[in-house]
Amino acid sequence: MSKISIKTFYDDATNTLTYVVSDPATRDAVVIDPVLDYDPIGSKVSDESYQAVVDYIRAHDLKLHYVLETHAHADHLSSSQLFRDDFPGVKVAISERIRGVQQVFKGVYNLDDTFVTDGRQFDYLIEDFEELQAGSLTIKSLPTPGHTPACSSYLIDDAVFTGDALFMPDFGTGRCDFPAGDARVLYRGVTENLYSLPDETRVFVGHDYQPGGREVAWESTIGNEKANNIQLQADTTEDEFVQFREGKDRTLDAPKLIYQSILVNIEAGHLPAQESNGQRYLKIPLNIRTA
Repeated sequence: MSKISIKTFYDDATNTLTYVVSDPATRDAVVIDPVLDYDPIGSKVSDESYQAVVDYIRAHDLKLHYVLETHAHADHLSSSQLFRDDFPGVKVAISERIRGVQQVFKGVYNLDDTFVTDGRQFDYLIEDFEELQAGSLTIKSLPTPGHTPACSSYLIDDAVFTGDALFMPDFGTGRCDFPAGDARVLYRGVTENLYSLPDETRVFVGHDYQPGGREVAWESTIGNEKANNIQLQADTTEDEFVQFREGKDRTLDAPKLIYQSILVNIEAGHLPAQESNGQRYLKIPLNIRTA
């Protein structure tokens, strides 16, 4: 029987799933992949999604230890820094491989030397296969790169949170055509580090795009994924997956908020600094290819 409680929040605007994972016995908790609302029409930022998570944490008197990012998201801004403001002592954590992502996008955005690429914007950098303690919760980091170099899944008790590496079986896996993405690397991360888990392990995905118009869904199992994932089953070969994934990715448009999101998320959710007039500005390149 599972020892953890999982509360799910769905952001319809970006199809993003945020999770609050807690231990009912001790009330220790972590948040995974929180959303900061952003409307590109008028470039408006708001915190409705964040407030819904905070209301739940406070209503259940949870002790929040970490905000865990599965990767630097390309489709939504992170609200991670708001948690640091409202919950003193909370740490924002991500895979230590974020350094590689920062290096790539420093060039994409032509950022100056004030932007450092050693990951110091985050409070804690997690090593591959590290077991992180959040009070009574043990979080094991499982490397699942390929969608981005810094993608990690988090195993907590009988549940694994897969971010954009692995989706519901009727949707498949994350795309691999972003800078430094690699379908072959994703195949190996999923098959070696996720499909090696017990079949009964629950899978909680980072997005759900509701194929066919079905209701939003976020929970599967490793056994179900291995048997039914439409892109990557247990018997799918590496070459088969790579051929499919690369062909599929060539047909996809870039995410609508890719440049706004990554600029903020490689900075651990910090918004751009205020300039002399008190305004903040997002830097968006023109006419650039993402792969």
